[in-house]
Amino acid sequence: MQTIQTQLKRNFLISFLLFLIGLAGGYYFLVIIPNQIGETRVAVAANFTAPMKKLITLFQDETRHKVFADYGATGQLYKQIQNGERFDIFLAADTQHPQLLAQQGHTVPNTHFVYAIGQLVLWSNQPDFVDQQGEILRTDQFQRLAIAPVDKAPYGKAAKQTLEKMGLWETLWPRITQGIDLPHTYRLVAEGETQLGFIARSQLTAEDQGSLWIVPQSLYTPLENSVVLLKQGTDNKAALDFLTFLKGDTARQVIKEFSYEVP
Repeated sequence: MQTIQTQLKRNFLISFLLFLIGLAGGYYFLVIIPNQIGETRVAVAANFTAPMKKLITLFQDETRHKVFADYGATGQLYKQIQNGERFDIFLAADTQHPQLLAQQGHTVPNTHFVYAIGQLVLWSNQPDFVDQQGEILRTDQFQRLAIAPVDKAPYGKAAKQTLEKMGLWETLWPRITQGIDLPHTYRLVAEGETQLGFIARSQLTAEDQGSLWIVPQSLYTPLENSVVLLKQGTDNKAALDFLTFLKGDTARQVIKEFSYEVP
């Protein structure tokens, strides 16, 4: 009988201790974790899709924050933000659109900075098709030339500036196909719907074959990719931590791996 009572007391004490431990553990998670771990929604220019995906993985592993990214043309994302779409951060492919949002009161002051500088290339999926001076553009060896939309995508605007500097914009206009966005422009060339296309150098991977011309930056306005914290993200720790991460050595190294220059 005494053995049973002793066992019951022991079980009670164990249960009580487990209860206290659980209570303490619950209090710890209740108080500490929400202050440390959060989530953020980010609008990202389409040209930065590949590096952003890698950056998100590294950032989430390091901080345990969650990042949800929407990708699209800079001009399209700009309009979404203007219309009230709830993003915390805007990673644009230029400096103009974040500056416009700042003028309109949509951003947090002193959070705008350049995080990468892109490169425009003329690409064909055919080997030895594009020469190193872009003279292919002055020939009749191609039927269609793909560019990103000039009114929404900075890379489309840069392509137009390049053709204007070369004196070819009006001449080639009948042969130009504008993609829906930069990824679509890449697919037009990759799938052979057009023989040539102006895209971001960062879009090309080791698997992409063909030939390309790296367009001299003297032919277009520098493709400075800039970021800004939006009013929605003012007190969002995950958003603030991501901006800090983006300035760090790890992020800068990743950005360079994807054929961008860093400021």
